[in-house]
Amino acid sequence: MTRLFGTDGVRGVANRDLPPILAYYLGRAGAHVLSENHKKPVIVVGKDTRISGDMLESALVSGILSAGADVLKVGVMPTPSIAFLTRHFNADAGVVISASHNPVEYNGIKFFNKEGYKLPDAMEDEIEALVKNPDGWMQNPTGPEIGRVMEEDGHKPYVDFITNVADMDFSGLKIAMDCANGASYRVAPTAFRALGAEVLAINDCPDGCNINVKCGSTHPEAISDFVKKAGADLGLSFDGDADRLIAVDENGQIVDGDHIMAICGVHLHRCGLLKNGTVVTTVMSNMGLAAALKKAGISTIRTKVGDRYVLEEILKGGHNFGGEQSGHIIFLDHNTTGDGLITAVNLVKVMVQEKKPLSELAKVMKVYPQVLLNVRVEDKSKYAANTRIQESVKRAEEAMGERGRIVVRPSGTEPLIRVMVEGEDEVEINRIAEDIAAVIKEELR
Repeated sequence: MTRLFGTDGVRGVANRDLPPILAYYLGRAGAHVLSENHKKPVIVVGKDTRISGDMLESALVSGILSAGADVLKVGVMPTPSIAFLTRHFNADAGVVISASHNPVEYNGIKFFNKEGYKLPDAMEDEIEALVKNPDGWMQNPTGPEIGRVMEEDGHKPYVDFITNVADMDFSGLKIAMDCANGASYRVAPTAFRALGAEVLAINDCPDGCNINVKCGSTHPEAISDFVKKAGADLGLSFDGDADRLIAVDENGQIVDGDHIMAICGVHLHRCGLLKNGTVVTTVMSNMGLAAALKKAGISTIRTKVGDRYVLEEILKGGHNFGGEQSGHIIFLDHNTTGDGLITAVNLVKVMVQEKKPLSELAKVMKVYPQVLLNVRVEDKSKYAANTRIQESVKRAEEAMGERGRIVVRPSGTEPLIRVMVEGEDEVEINRIAEDIAAVIKEELR
């Protein structure tokens, strides 16, 4: 049976793969597992701007209340803010309803423990087992034992948190930002204006259906065009739940997660703030990142794709910085998960402290040619056992040798197989990627 929890919570098309009844049982089971036997646990609940958020929130909250836990609703807020607010309000757990960068028809439910960390696999498995066998454990409190709903303003505490992390004046900077019509549409402009910057925002008018539509970090061309037209000093592009950031420099050139890690990693190391002189990243990061960090005397550790695996390695090794090429970056000294706003203020701080434009800072890293193809398939779980696909990848790796590398993996959130090929010769890597993608299409479509 397919595991309910993926690499980033429970996700699917809302009202089909993720119906309200599932949200209800997730709420019940999550409250039971995360309460640590408190008589009246408190769980923070937030969401992004998707039209299905109200529906799933109602069901999720009902499940939590029916388990005897109280709910602290904070409304539309970025995913990383729920990790922060869970700690801020001294709650027992946090839940966010969001599908991040995915299209509007998708939604998801993600849990945080009381320290603001995403749940380990074992705890997700415990929740999943209860969801799949509700009759074996469910109890129905009555009267005063039923949970209550409370509402709190999460906006101000989170904005204050972001401005405290920045701890400097951004006056004189003209900053463009793309809020993806998502969860950052209020907090991001407010925070940067509070820091003194002139803020020009686009895609900050969510209507429930326009989240991530040709905007945000998955469509950086939107902020690139806007920066050039507005004459901004840089652009900041968040995804739908604002746990990712892609930046663009004053010329409209994209500065992705790898570049941001190179810029911030080198700066932290120079300031003596990079623990163990190490940056943790994933197998998808460009070869140029490792080369730039090595030149600065910084070690690199690669993990599987997914910020949860980056975080696991950070915690295991006692490190404090790492992330993904997608812009999902963890500054562990500030928050327990990838946080687009924290990443943004730290990037701008480097510009201010080093008195350099972003285009100059981005030169720290030379990008090796890389191609990424997404192949839509009927059943991504069949990828690993398909001999012909595995043999095609092995032959390509042998042909490239040390001149490049290949990463082929199922998406953690969508019915896709991702093919990434990287190397010195752009023509060669495009050919190899197309060849592998063709085999995947033939075998799995």
